[in-house]
Parts: sequence; structure tokens; C-alpha cells
Amino acid sequence: MHDIRTIRENPEAFDAAMARRGLSGVSSDVLALDEARRAAILASETAQAAANKAAKAIGAAKASGDDAEFERLRAEVADKKAEIGKMGDEAKALDDRLSALLMTLPNVMADDVPEGADEDDNEELRRWGTPRVFDFKPVEHYEIAGVKGGLDFETAAKLSGSRFVVLRGALARIHRALAQFMIDTHVDDNGLTEAITPVLVREDMMLGTGQLPKFGEDSYQTTNGWWLIPTAEVTLTNFVNGEVVDGATLPHRYVAHTQCFRSEAGSAGKDTAGMLRQHQFEKVEMVSVTRPEESEAEHERMTRCAEDILERLGLPYRTVKLCSGDIGFGARRTHDIEVWLPGQDTYREISSVSTTGDFQARRMNARFRAEQGAKPEFVHTLNGSGLAVGRCLIAVLENGQEADGSVTLPEAIRPYLKGKSRLTAEGVLA
Repeated sequence: MHDIRTIRENPEAFDAAMARRGLSGVSSDVLALDEARRAAILASETAQAAANKAAKAIGAAKASGDDAEFERLRAEVADKKAEIGKMGDEAKALDDRLSALLMTLPNVMADDVPEGADEDDNEELRRWGTPRVFDFKPVEHYEIAGVKGGLDFETAAKLSGSRFVVLRGALARIHRALAQFMIDTHVDDNGLTEAITPVLVREDMMLGTGQLPKFGEDSYQTTNGWWLIPTAEVTLTNFVNGEVVDGATLPHRYVAHTQCFRSEAGSAGKDTAGMLRQHQFEKVEMVSVTRPEESEAEHERMTRCAEDILERLGLPYRTVKLCSGDIGFGARRTHDIEVWLPGQDTYREISSVSTTGDFQARRMNARFRAEQGAKPEFVHTLNGSGLAVGRCLIAVLENGQEADGSVTLPEAIRPYLKGKSRLTAEGVLA
């Protein structure tokens, strides 16, 4: 959410920032509502002052025995109270309209976000690892002989419909091992605090992190008003919702492994084969809450935490900075990490790490005191996948596949598999 004072003070700069998002002339609508709201508030306050003055005069009129003046003043106060109530309602309605409008406007992007229309214009920052040269034609994950028996799309479709999968046997265990490896690495080596959070949240939590009101169709809502989280960003970030945090305790760094739910609205026909794009999936999510002056360094730190997981797994990747046409609604800057998938012969997103500045904090009213007695300031919040577990499983399977249909597994997860290093062509750990 945006600071209305900033828009008032420099509407041209705000319009320029929104123009990078494809929006034009936004400040005029915002400021018109703001001016009407402030005028209504001023009128209400003026009427209240007049009513207060008349109320004081009532006592004097009564004491002097001037009954006519007493009655006139009492009627005036009654009229003013009605007027004040009407003006207060008008000011509240205008304030609600202004807040609703501000809630739909995206974050101001950082100056270094490259201009562009879509993902083709993203800026590559670096690459790690060399894609393996196969002496056979690599296939996609669901075509590998040792994997086929563990991916059950038919039963999942019977249970839930399309874009769901049941993982069985060794494949389920490898998936679980990857998640455990990620959590342990982030906790033991990266200093994050593990949390287990609900996957059902109240609507104001989704508002706080920016999933609502604009993107309600992308998520699922229960009949009694709860929302299923699309990512643990929602729960972890909202830990500080409505709080004034002791600045000495910052940064707060959290990690959670959760089920995530997305309707995938607008993705009909995209990635329908295999388990790349599902309605229900698991993700290890990182969230940081920082002082404003620390958030830029924290963005790089979180990106490295995600990259390190792929490096430990030996999976080639590239890191890109999203352009203005591809960046998300709430982000100031986003680094996407794309893992190499030999079955598709391309890099595919496995993590997005974003800094939001104080955008989410304003929506949540999340603040900190730099020192005792200091005026509260808004915190900065950041979030990133560390990593998407299902996509990581796909990458492990495709990069480790062998000509006989087996899969060689990364050394990093073998301790979680009791030393097993292979998925055989028969779908058994060995």
C-alpha cells in the first residue's frame, strides 16, 4: 500500500512509477478522492466546533432566563449533530473508497528493475553449473521408467480432478527427503527460524501480503470465509501484522515447509503434462522482516540461500532479475532462479525472491522502534522460495536420469534416504 502523503507531495513521480506498471494518470483519481475526503473531514470538524460553541451558549441562555434563545440554541445543536453524523459518514465512505483504490495499486519498482514487456526481457545476472551432456536423449520426468510407477495422475484425478498428483513409494520418499534437506540447510546453515503455520487464514491476512483484493481468483476460499494459502509468505509475513517490533530484534528470518494451493487461473493449457503446475504443491518458503536500511543486503542474502540449495544438489541454474512487465504486484524487485530441466531443454523457475520495501508493512501496519521511545517506522519485508519442492524433485529426476531408466540421486539427500543413491528403473531405492 502507498503513503498518501508521498503521492500528494510528488504526484508526477508516482504517475511515472505507475506508468512503468502500465497504468496511466493514477494520481488524479487518488488525489481527487483524497481531497474530497479531507474536505468532508474539515466540514465535519467545523460543524463540531460550531456545535460545541452553541452548546456552551445554551447554559448561558438558560441562566439568563432567555427561553427563546435557549430553544433556538438547543435546536441548532440538534441540527449540527445530525449534520456532523452525515458528514462523518461521508468522510468514512470516502476514506474507504480511497483505501480500496490504494489497495489495488501495485508497488513502486526499484530503479534498477529493467524495462520490458515479458519474461523474454528479464535480465540474466549469473549462471551456475554446466548442463550435463547426455549420451542419450533425455526425457521429461514423467517419462522416466523408474519414475512412472510413483507418479499416479489417474488416482489423483479420481480423487480431486485435474492438476493433482499422488506420489507413491520411493518417489514420495525422495520428495520428503528434499523438503527435509532444504529445511535443515536453512535452519542449521542459514540461521532461519523454522515455523509450522496454518494453511487456512483469515481474509485480512491475504490483504496484508497483497493477494487480495486484486488476485482473489488465483486462490481458494472456503465456504466459511477462510482462504487456503498460495504460499507460506502469507502466514510468515503476517507474524508482524499490527505489531510494533523492538528494532533490536531485527531482522526476523523465518522458514516454513507447507502445502500451498493455487487455482492457476488463466493458465489453461499451460504445463498440463506432468507435475510442473499443480493446484496443490509443497514449498519451503523464506521470509525476512528487516529495518529499511538492511533490506537491500537481505535481498541478496536470501537469493544466495535459495541458490545454495541448488548448488548443494548439483543442479545447474541461472538467476534473472525480472523486468517491469514480468514482476509481481507487490514486489519492488524480484530475482527468479531457474533450474535446468534437460527433458524440456530449458531453464524453468524454481524460486522467486522478492523485496517489497514497506509495501506490505503499510497494509499490515507492521512497524518497529529503532530505539526505546523512538517514533515507530514501517518495517521492510522480503520473501522467497527456498525451494519449490515438487519442481526440485522434477529437476533431480531429469538431471539424474540414466539411459536404463534409473536415476542417480544427489549426494546431499542420500543421508535422508539411509544412504540410498539410486532410483532403479523399477522404481525402487537402491
